[in-house]
Amino acid sequence: MNRCSLMGDATLSVIVKTANRLSYRDNRYQMKKIQLLILLGFLSSASLAQKRTYTTTGGEWIFSWASAKWNGADVNTITRFSPVVNVQTQVHMDQSDKHGFFTGLSLRNVGFIYDDPAVPKQRWKARAYTIGIPVGIKVGNMNGAYVFGGYEIEFPINFKYKRFLNDDKQENNNYWFSSRTPSFYNTLFFGIQTRMGTQIKFKYYLTNFFNKNYAENDGTGTLVYPYQNFDANVFYVSLSFPILKGMTFYYKDNKPSSSEARR
Repeated sequence: MNRCSLMGDATLSVIVKTANRLSYRDNRYQMKKIQLLILLGFLSSASLAQKRTYTTTGGEWIFSWASAKWNGADVNTITRFSPVVNVQTQVHMDQSDKHGFFTGLSLRNVGFIYDDPAVPKQRWKARAYTIGIPVGIKVGNMNGAYVFGGYEIEFPINFKYKRFLNDDKQENNNYWFSSRTPSFYNTLFFGIQTRMGTQIKFKYYLTNFFNKNYAENDGTGTLVYPYQNFDANVFYVSLSFPILKGMTFYYKDNKPSSSEARR
């Protein structure tokens, strides 16, 4: 075998290894592109047949937990209440008086609290601020109460965790655009809206809360993967309330008539 052949084989080996390292990242970004294209296609088709379009803006009070296992052991989670900062604007596209679609933009504070299964009296609090884009369908009285459901993609922009031992805070760390979380979360939701505009919603995160491939130096030069064996799917129940409809106070012109209330 000549020298050129050996160099060619070595070059090919480097290319293959590099491609393997990048394949996971490329697949992840390709999936993100496909999801965004689906969202755009949904919005385009919904807008073509719309009868009425309007926006609502309001807040959300979130009560969250997680279905979690750490190294195969069940993790006890505690109710986390996050009334702030959760803001969402919804763009409604009503196709008729009985059904419609909606999308929008949200800023959400979501996470969970859990007890360390390996260390007694140790508790962790983890949360992420995310920017979300929902797509959903609603069925019922578009001027009153209805049910709704759909999908939302959320992009984490800030991650924070705290560690407590015997109720004393030991760590408090905050990171922007951290690789400790995945690049995006896939979520499903459903709920009901009352005739006064209040929404009660359940949401489930299909994506693991932590990035299992995240690695850090343990201080001795060794790479460790703190979330490699941590499975945590967050879910929550929330109470949402509108403040604005368009640029007008929601309840100023949105009081249902007696006929609407009886529908």
